Amino acid sequence: MNGGLYRSTHAAPDGNPHRQEGVTVVSVDDQSTPTAAGDQALPPENLPAAGGGSGGTAGQSAIMAVGSLVSRIIGFVRTALIGITVGKVVGDAYTSAQFLPNQIYELLLGGILSSVLVPLLVRRRKSDPDGGQEFTQRLLTFAVVSLGIATLLVVSLASVITAIQSGSDTSPAYRELVTHFAYLILPIIFFTGLSGLAGAVLNVRGHFAAPMWAPILNNIVVIATCGLFLLVYGSQKELTPDNITTAQIVLIGGGTLLGIVVQALGLMPALRKVGFRWRWKWAPRALGLREIGQLAGWMLVYAGANQLAVFLLVRVLSDVTGSDSSASILAFNNVFLLTMMAHGIVGVSVMTALLPKMSAAAAEGRYDEVSADLSRGIKLTSAALAPIVVVYAVLSAPISVFLFQGGRFSNADALATGDVLTVAAFAVIPLSISYLCTYAFYALQGNKTVALINLAVVAVRIGAYFLLAEVLKQSLLAAGMTAANALSYLISALISLAVLRRRIGRLNLGSVAASLARVAVAAGVAAGLGLLVLHLLPGGSEPDGRIEALVQLIPTGAVILIAYLAGAYLLRVREVTQVVSMVRRKIGR
Repeated sequence: MNGGLYRSTHAAPDGNPHRQEGVTVVSVDDQSTPTAAGDQALPPENLPAAGGGSGGTAGQSAIMAVGSLVSRIIGFVRTALIGITVGKVVGDAYTSAQFLPNQIYELLLGGILSSVLVPLLVRRRKSDPDGGQEFTQRLLTFAVVSLGIATLLVVSLASVITAIQSGSDTSPAYRELVTHFAYLILPIIFFTGLSGLAGAVLNVRGHFAAPMWAPILNNIVVIATCGLFLLVYGSQKELTPDNITTAQIVLIGGGTLLGIVVQALGLMPALRKVGFRWRWKWAPRALGLREIGQLAGWMLVYAGANQLAVFLLVRVLSDVTGSDSSASILAFNNVFLLTMMAHGIVGVSVMTALLPKMSAAAAEGRYDEVSADLSRGIKLTSAALAPIVVVYAVLSAPISVFLFQGGRFSNADALATGDVLTVAAFAVIPLSISYLCTYAFYALQGNKTVALINLAVVAVRIGAYFLLAEVLKQSLLAAGMTAANALSYLISALISLAVLRRRIGRLNLGSVAASLARVAVAAGVAAGLGLLVLHLLPGGSEPDGRIEALVQLIPTGAVILIAYLAGAYLLRVREVTQVVSMVRRKIGR
């Protein structure tokens, strides 16, 4: 049950908001529709059959994997550069403004695209005599017109929206800066939607590489924008809402908009390559909008609840903006990206492997196999994420200094970000487990169940936001909001497991608990040794620069990884020993 900000084109570690963290959700709460497994994208038309060379499925998977890795790395460079270029306060305003198009896009199209429109396009491609060409043309025409109208309306209301979202304690100059950024960034809604629709058409036709690589173009444009800003304006003078110039606002905001425009245009050649030519066909009545609306209803509930939580989160953290050495919106978002990166590397990989199997088993009523796959996924994900959790918790300060300090983002700002990362470390595993449960529901065609559980989880999250905002001092507020997210992930996982147990029967939770206990012991030993090594290195818990941070990261990280692997091997954590044995066999060969 997503509680963060990663879906934004700008917030996502790889700049891609359309991928649903690597898995296309294709099931709906309509028992008359095909199963999730049956609604997967068709095989690539322009690729040789399996075994026919590197261009087949394995080749596509490799291209996607490389694209994802490169995109995540470049996306993180982009995110770090924003803070370095404009500093903490202006970075907060910029980040607040870029949440707005993400929130509105998610309500208009984000979740509906993957959960409703993609499977609908797949079915029409299979059933229509023209392969769904006519239907796709009509759908794109209607979507482009709707997105255009919505974007114009939202841009016209930018000042009202930012006034509501900004905290009550923010200065007029800060609110005005957010509004100025919003006018430049809100048109992203249209181009994000266009990019998402183009990606959906490509996925349905079995082409996955271009949607995976296109966000890299976006990130490169924004990185170039930051480089140009630093070249023209330098990095010494502190930027504030009072002294930032119109030209500087236009450069950063306009560069951000240009990035998503380039991303959308970058998908056009791929559309032509798969034989799709977009033509204007205005026929909304022929689309069956009532059916689409019924299928999309529960996804709108899900997305609406999440975006309400994000809206309130930004409002709460806006009150911290301007406080010395206090982590606020920019720092919170940077940490959330680190959390989602760990989840994306491990959790999404496990989901990608398990979802087709679980969907097929659920469609045939083999719930014992669904249960076994879910239990296996939880154990594997937890064992793989545990050393990352330890690294984030023990090395939070040097990680933040190494990644984010520089230019207008000071050492104090980076250390404050590290405090938030320490808390976020404990959200990583609950986040991935909650997502595994969510995808188990998708395999069971349970969007309605997911939405209802999410309502309860978001209610807890929002309540925790307001409670912690009242009791915590400003310097701890971002860490408190992160703790609220972690709590909501844990509650989401517990509720989901309880509901799944009633729906599919025994979940082997005893075996899962035993595995988690062994993982916790191995992680605890690794954390203790890591803290000892860190204490002996120069800089202690507060490194003052990248060099000192790197000196801490390399040896301490190595000790943590070796200690965890050794502990897990000795404790016979099966998931870890399997990986170690596989590596030993490969080395032996």
